[in-house]
Amino acid sequence: MTWMPDLDPTPGDAKSCDMIDTIIVPRARDLGGFEVRRALPSPKRQMIGPFIFFDQMGPAEFLHTGGIDVRPHPHIGLATVTYLFEGEIHHRDSLGSDLPIRPGELNWMTAGSGIVHSEREDPEQKARARKLFGIQSWVALPKHAEETAPAFEHVGKSDLPVLTDQGATVRVIAGEIYGARSPVKTASETIYADVTLEDGRRLPVDATHEERAIYTVGGTIEIAGDTFEEGQLLVFKPGDAITVTARGPARFLILGGEPMDGPRHIWWNFVSSSKERIDQAKEDWKQMRFDTVPGDAEEFIPLPGR
Repeated sequence: MTWMPDLDPTPGDAKSCDMIDTIIVPRARDLGGFEVRRALPSPKRQMIGPFIFFDQMGPAEFLHTGGIDVRPHPHIGLATVTYLFEGEIHHRDSLGSDLPIRPGELNWMTAGSGIVHSEREDPEQKARARKLFGIQSWVALPKHAEETAPAFEHVGKSDLPVLTDQGATVRVIAGEIYGARSPVKTASETIYADVTLEDGRRLPVDATHEERAIYTVGGTIEIAGDTFEEGQLLVFKPGDAITVTARGPARFLILGGEPMDGPRHIWWNFVSSSKERIDQAKEDWKQMRFDTVPGDAEEFIPLPGR
């Protein structure tokens, strides 16, 4: 492929094939007929590049009941990243953002010093049978940007670069890969891409980012002779060449970037390099010092009692 480097492992070279550092099988939670699988953080790994939280939502099918109905809640010190494969979620936040997100689009909400948002399905959506499947992740902000002003960016499906060639399709969600760059602005070097491969198609994964992983969304892939089913996070060693082969139609996400500048504390929806800052955010939410969400200010999620 003209837009992909040739990064095949050297045949017979054990070191070049021993490229997977950690395999994380997400723990599943049932939220009343809606399953969420959490891959990050895990006991094995807190972050991959800036990614500090990684949830698979669904796949689920709702028949006039259930669905997504997340009341207003706060965040600090991170950016939330929402990307859907199926379904629709309506996003509202304290900046006044008010719009639905659909498959192939990107919502990138920078919390910084503090933001409040809700994620719901509209009544007309709930009135019919529908499916929902997607990924919600958080990226930690570097220390110099933890208290930046909150911001929200929605990127339409047609505005995310897509590379296609002979059975391989790569949609660049954030950062740069294979010479194509997403328009979304990130606070640190980040890579996030949605890949689909036809049966037998091989894809080399660029080794320019120190921390890289693949999350298997659907189908089966093979790496250096080992096969992996859907719902696994494969964390790679720095600098190793990786080639992914589809065994049947397959879909996966590539994620990672530069290492974060130190560990982060996580409590509920708050991320910070400082425990004291999280304590302050707890008290601010308890005392209702955060801004409210226009059009969705009647309800909120109380501070957890833990």
